Amino acid sequence: MPDVAAVSAVSVTYAAERRTGGLLALVPGTAGLLTVAALGIALLLFLIIKARLQPFVALLAVSIAVGLGAGLSVTELFGTVQKSGAVSLVEAGMGGTLGHIAVIVGLGTMLGSVLEASGGAEALSGRLRALFGERRAPLAMGVTGVVFGIPVFFDVGIFVLAPIVYAAARRSGKSILLYALPLLAGLSMTHAFLPPHPGPVAAAGLLHVDLGLVILMGAAAGVPAVLAAWAYAAWIGRRVFVPVPEEMAAAAEEAKRAAATTAATAAQKGSSGPGPGPDPGPDPAPEQPVALGALLAVIGTPLLLILLATFSSVVFAPSTGRSMVEFFGHPFVALTIALLLAYWLLGLRRGWSRTSLEAVSTASLKPVGNILLVVGAGGVFGAVLKGSGVARALADAFAGAGLPVVVLAWLIAVALRVAQGSATVAIVTTAGIVAPLLAGGPGGGHSQAQSALVVVAISAGSVFASHVNDGGFWMVSTYFGIPERETLASWTVLESVLSVAGFAVAAALSAVVP
Repeated sequence: MPDVAAVSAVSVTYAAERRTGGLLALVPGTAGLLTVAALGIALLLFLIIKARLQPFVALLAVSIAVGLGAGLSVTELFGTVQKSGAVSLVEAGMGGTLGHIAVIVGLGTMLGSVLEASGGAEALSGRLRALFGERRAPLAMGVTGVVFGIPVFFDVGIFVLAPIVYAAARRSGKSILLYALPLLAGLSMTHAFLPPHPGPVAAAGLLHVDLGLVILMGAAAGVPAVLAAWAYAAWIGRRVFVPVPEEMAAAAEEAKRAAATTAATAAQKGSSGPGPGPDPGPDPAPEQPVALGALLAVIGTPLLLILLATFSSVVFAPSTGRSMVEFFGHPFVALTIALLLAYWLLGLRRGWSRTSLEAVSTASLKPVGNILLVVGAGGVFGAVLKGSGVARALADAFAGAGLPVVVLAWLIAVALRVAQGSATVAIVTTAGIVAPLLAGGPGGGHSQAQSALVVVAISAGSVFASHVNDGGFWMVSTYFGIPERETLASWTVLESVLSVAGFAVAAALSAVVP
């Protein structure tokens, strides 16, 4: 189906040159297509910012409006009731995007949930504090954010790691910014630059870029970016004092005690079986702490397998050995192996029941639906832009500006991010706009490595200047008790430093990477 959809989209693109329906009846040719694009993006921003429409619905509505405005027929947009040979751009865009992304996001979410529930964050943070010492506790917080943030979503990372920040700030008597900002920088960097997080995975899928190269280029740009963000965090943390929010710290401790009590009660019920039964005996023994080696093995396994598969396809000639490496390094297989490894090392071997593992995994998938729908709608938007000829008109206009694609990608993502707040919407919209520039348009013909750097630039732009229209801004402000003015001076600037530094590295690499 993806191949048929691609062929259909190409044929529709060529037909767009002769299309005269919709808004093209009033403003024909390239000028009309560019007008449709401008009105479509303006409508998207209005629906999300002013009308407060859910991004999935907004993207879907704008996709249909852009398609009709560019003269696409109902059959081209939706197919036919009889399901004939006509290919629906809406179905092809949604299915082609989610077919690649849904599995990765789902497996990554379950992996992160097991790491969270097993106490891996506390174990990792404790080991790092012991390694760096109390004097370098902010650096330990930052490294914790990077390592734990690879498999765990940004908001989950805040929820799990915030109590550790409270404790470190209370022990030192210093500003909570000194400990929270390095942690947030680590979580944000991995969330923006590294798979299996939805942003880079979505961009890679929409631009058809190898995920291993996205990991490699994302790490190459992300590490210097997070170092720059840590430097700013140390500077602002010493100049702005924000006390520990005692009410949040108390709530976190209470939730932790409640979770422990619930787990002990469930374990006792499970051991006694239904009915009165025999005396369950003494309380179950507490779980053993998570071993650092097991934690690093679970986090590092999928990254290593995916990178090995990427390098094997470049370095080795086709062979049985290369095929095996590529099989185990496919993101679907690599993440499945990592999840099963987490089930064993962090769950079953430490006394978890299979029922507990199933419950944790299933519960983790509940928040994923919104992410997948927004990404899928972004795929529809990209397919409509391509099929109607709007994307080609935009590509020609941007190419005429004389800027490299990596710069254009970052600028467009920054503009969309600042305007409407959602990083995911900024990523999927930008990817749909710049895709033709990577696929043979003017200035096109980019290699996979160069395309991976464009993905990094889009991801970097999507985190620029988190402010009051971004849910992450309010999450940071609330969880760490930072007043709005100080949040703008600390968190908003931190995200901008992360974005600019990551983009600068990506742009520099694009000048030398073949």
